[in-house]
Amino acid sequence: MVRHLNSAHPDRLLVGPDTGDDAAVWRLDDERALVSTADFITPVVDDARTWGRVAAANSVSDIYAMGGRPLFALNLVGWNTDKLPTSLLGEVLAGGQDIADEAGFVIAGGHTIDDPEPKYGMAVTGEAHPDRLLTNAGLRTGQDIVLTKALGVGVLTTAIKNGRAAEEQADAAVASMVRLNDVAARLALAAGVTGCTDVTGFGLLGHLGRMALESAVSVAIEFDAVPFLPGAVDLAADGVMPGGSKRNLTWALDFVEVGAHDEVHQLLLADAQTSGGLVFGVDPSETAGILAELAATGHQAACIGTTGSGTPGITLR
Repeated sequence: MVRHLNSAHPDRLLVGPDTGDDAAVWRLDDERALVSTADFITPVVDDARTWGRVAAANSVSDIYAMGGRPLFALNLVGWNTDKLPTSLLGEVLAGGQDIADEAGFVIAGGHTIDDPEPKYGMAVTGEAHPDRLLTNAGLRTGQDIVLTKALGVGVLTTAIKNGRAAEEQADAAVASMVRLNDVAARLALAAGVTGCTDVTGFGLLGHLGRMALESAVSVAIEFDAVPFLPGAVDLAADGVMPGGSKRNLTWALDFVEVGAHDEVHQLLLADAQTSGGLVFGVDPSETAGILAELAATGHQAACIGTTGSGTPGITLR
């Protein structure tokens, strides 16, 4: 949720989509609201330009998760000037510009600090309709749950760092991370979705679980319906799993009934994602059409469960 700010006009400060992220929504008038967010990450791949693209796509994701359209951004950079050449930073920033060009927003400047570990991201401002915001409290009973990208990014980026990812596995992870959530957001809005978030650092269980709690609904996930990136399941079974995913699971178990699913299955659903997809609740009459359009645009999307009127939280089936 948005952290409420001191304001002379508190009636204009609206609620944002995600408990885990800093986001603000400011009503300008009856037709327009500004949506603003910031995010940055450490390198998840070796290629500088690719990392820039991933970081930028990750940063703009919250705008789409709110049902917004990005307008402009400021670069946020931490750079070790003693060890890393500025030409490499130029490649990172070029990757960010690639995403800005694709998404149709302007990079208006930015800020750089000396940092022992490189970091890159953006503060992004966009526009949305104040009465059509997507929030993490907007799920309703009787909906299908749609996930717009496959899971497993955390497993695969860990495997990449450890030299255990095959080339096709690494390529699939990168392709997923640089894919924008613009199409998914447009389809969600067109279908009348009100409850939505992006799946990022807290994993599917963390983000969807928080939506269930905030919306006061129960969510049943069909594990076999959840899409995973190539190699993610086998690598997880071999013990490749980021520490953040394990912490996610520990936290999520307070509101998740795991049923007969083992720890590997649980960890895969708690896997920390970078630039993950959207997850939202939609009327079942809209599901097939949304999935068809997502498939036609290259998304590995699926209906992974349903909402109900039981105890708020998640049940794995």
